[in-house]
Amino acid sequence: MEIILVNDPKTVDAFHEFPLLVYKADKNWVPPLRLMIDDIFNPEKNAGFTNGDARRWLVKDDKQYLGRIAAFYDRSKLEEGKEQVGCIGFFECFDNDEAARLLFDTARDWLKSEGFTAMDGPVNFGENFFNWGLLVDGFQQQGFGMQYHLPYYKQLFEKYGFQTYYQQFSYHLDITSPDLPDRFWKIAEWVVKKKDFSYKTFSFKEQDRCIEDFINIYQKAWNKHDNYKPIDRKDLKALIRDSKLVLEEEFIWYVYYKEEPIAFFMMIPDLNQILIHLKDGKLSLLNILKLIYLKHRKTMTRCRVLVMGVIPKFQGTGIESGIFWHMRQVMLKKPWYKEVELSWVGDFNPKMISMFKAVGSKYAKTHETLRYLFDRNKPFERLPIIE
Repeated sequence: MEIILVNDPKTVDAFHEFPLLVYKADKNWVPPLRLMIDDIFNPEKNAGFTNGDARRWLVKDDKQYLGRIAAFYDRSKLEEGKEQVGCIGFFECFDNDEAARLLFDTARDWLKSEGFTAMDGPVNFGENFFNWGLLVDGFQQQGFGMQYHLPYYKQLFEKYGFQTYYQQFSYHLDITSPDLPDRFWKIAEWVVKKKDFSYKTFSFKEQDRCIEDFINIYQKAWNKHDNYKPIDRKDLKALIRDSKLVLEEEFIWYVYYKEEPIAFFMMIPDLNQILIHLKDGKLSLLNILKLIYLKHRKTMTRCRVLVMGVIPKFQGTGIESGIFWHMRQVMLKKPWYKEVELSWVGDFNPKMISMFKAVGSKYAKTHETLRYLFDRNKPFERLPIIE
């Protein structure tokens, strides 16, 4: 077997094409947009390259490609005194232990040469809204940005020595269900009427202000947690830029207390319900026309909640339920949307899991973020629970 560095148009194309071979018989897999993957590995588009780097490889025998992997890091997101963790992602492989081991070895050796002591994966070279975690339960068509894998992938990771660092749960909420908890929604309606609180939607015209408010809330809500990573303005701008075709201003909410931003909520239509009809993830002229046509036909009937946060001072005050109340009103005005995917929430965040259940959502699937310690004698510790 031969490891090939992805460093020219031919190997980049092979990197994109390989998953089509793995999933050619799987009706649930949705090819990601090639443009979005290319942007992740473009130093001019991804702010992670400012303090980081990335490499990609393919593995091949004398007949065909057998797998692919990427390794990357962003030193601005490392914490002093913590495990120095690099990352791997975009791993795809046939059910071949030797090929998988060669890919993992190659990524490990490069990260080790860069000074890292462990690697997490499969994750994204960017924010955790997209391309994060290994699917281990709920093998169904994934929401936009959520990863899909075949069941044997977990065995490939575990045989190499990866262990589960934390689990990520996704829930689905049927907006049309008559069984939604009436008590929750009545309390939520009361919350939105509280004095000094206001709810506003995102605005493309004021996106710089909205981004600043988002970062302000995000930093206050998460900076004391072990899994906190600083968020980059450029990453948020890139997310808005790449998703503009499907973003709806009414799906992104901010909560203010006396004009101070205290909470946010972001949801997007499930573009995968369209991309599954494009077959290859290429934005050719024909595929762009298909995308526009299918969007006009209201093919997207599900939305995906990307992220939600409340600063500590206002956690437990019911603000979260107020956000969900507004979200539901928007959905009811757009009756072609039937379902909301709440993805994802970590097993380290029991309060948010309880909130998702209280809304009336049902468990749908589990992803896992795995960790491999380079020192095989070092004791392994899972991510601690948020108190």
